[in-house]
Amino acid sequence: MRRERPIYTPKTGVERWFDTRMPLPRMVYDSFIVYPVPRNLNYAYSFGGILTVMLVSQILTGVVLAMHFAPDTGLAFISVEKIMRDVNSGWLLRYLHSNGASFFFIAVYIHIGRGLYYGSFKSPRELLWVLGCMNFLLMMATAFMGYVLPWGQMSFWGATVITNFFTAIPVVGDWIQQLLLGGFSVNNPTLNRFFALHYLLPFMLTGVVALHIWALHVVGQNNPIGIDVKLPTDVVDFTPHATVKDALGIVVFLLVLAYFVFYMPNFLGHPDNYTVADPLKTPAHIVPEWYFLPFYAILRAITFSVGPIDSKLGGVLAMFAAIAVLFFAPWLDTTKVRSAVYRPLYRLFFTLFVANGLFLGWLGSRPAEGTYIVLSQLATLYYFAFFIVIMPLLGLIEKPRRLPNSITEAVLAKSNAVEKSS
Repeated sequence: MRRERPIYTPKTGVERWFDTRMPLPRMVYDSFIVYPVPRNLNYAYSFGGILTVMLVSQILTGVVLAMHFAPDTGLAFISVEKIMRDVNSGWLLRYLHSNGASFFFIAVYIHIGRGLYYGSFKSPRELLWVLGCMNFLLMMATAFMGYVLPWGQMSFWGATVITNFFTAIPVVGDWIQQLLLGGFSVNNPTLNRFFALHYLLPFMLTGVVALHIWALHVVGQNNPIGIDVKLPTDVVDFTPHATVKDALGIVVFLLVLAYFVFYMPNFLGHPDNYTVADPLKTPAHIVPEWYFLPFYAILRAITFSVGPIDSKLGGVLAMFAAIAVLFFAPWLDTTKVRSAVYRPLYRLFFTLFVANGLFLGWLGSRPAEGTYIVLSQLATLYYFAFFIVIMPLLGLIEKPRRLPNSITEAVLAKSNAVEKSS
């Protein structure tokens, strides 16, 4: 039983005029004022709003930086230095954009983890989840293109190594590589292509984010206990209850970002990228940005051939499969209970999955040799096993804890427990 929502009523002549021609105030009122949200949402649910703020910030700073950037191999590195030194507040824009990319990924990884933990991908939110995975894929493509633009040593060699892996794809691999590079090596056409795509993809991402938010408003917000709204008291208005909580989460997140921007702006970057690209000097250890390291470790973990699939193609397939498997999570998880709060076994395996993801990130930063390769293979095995083996089997063998009858009952039970303990 859902609570009856107030109906928007224009109060002034201007509002009535707009409402009859373009009901934007009505849409804002219905979607962001009286829109019902579960009353037990915690701060983990603030990362949707945080991601929206970060997307806007990245687009705004990126557009201004593009006005001063020169997508030419002879000028790109110098133009970045000019932005830092000669453009008014250019250093701030550049550090906001570069560190913002890292914090964008921090927020999206937490957002994905929250979805997996609380079962936000399960029916009826499958399409919502798939759209979110599409956002993640577009983010990764945008970030990779942007990483090449400063034209430092790691930018150049990272682009060389990653685009070279496309040649492992049978029949079309060489064509894909040449299409990306604009030739047979990383050069001026490559930089121009990557600059154009890096500028374009965020606007495509904005469109998919809009669809993601639309889908969310159609099926409704999930909640930490993972049960549907049953009572009028299970929900509260989006404003002020959710907006105040989201605002606090956004402020805290931006304060941490500001600390990095003002006090340690280069901490998340690679030192080699502060040297101009030199095709004749290969860095000792080529690595991507930190947020790609888990997938880079999976790429390098495949050192063996399976039938006609050699190690190079196997690594490329494994890396893309690591992203693709996320799309199928709604159908791989067979349990009817959404939230890990009531699934002790799943909570254990999920904790190991998070630790394994962090471990893969560390392995991606290590040389591809000796024990590191073996550990990468074991960590990769668990990554895929979590989705393909553990999630389907747990739905058959796990005995979840008893679910509360309603969100209100869970909230009141928690409140009573806190009162008794105090």
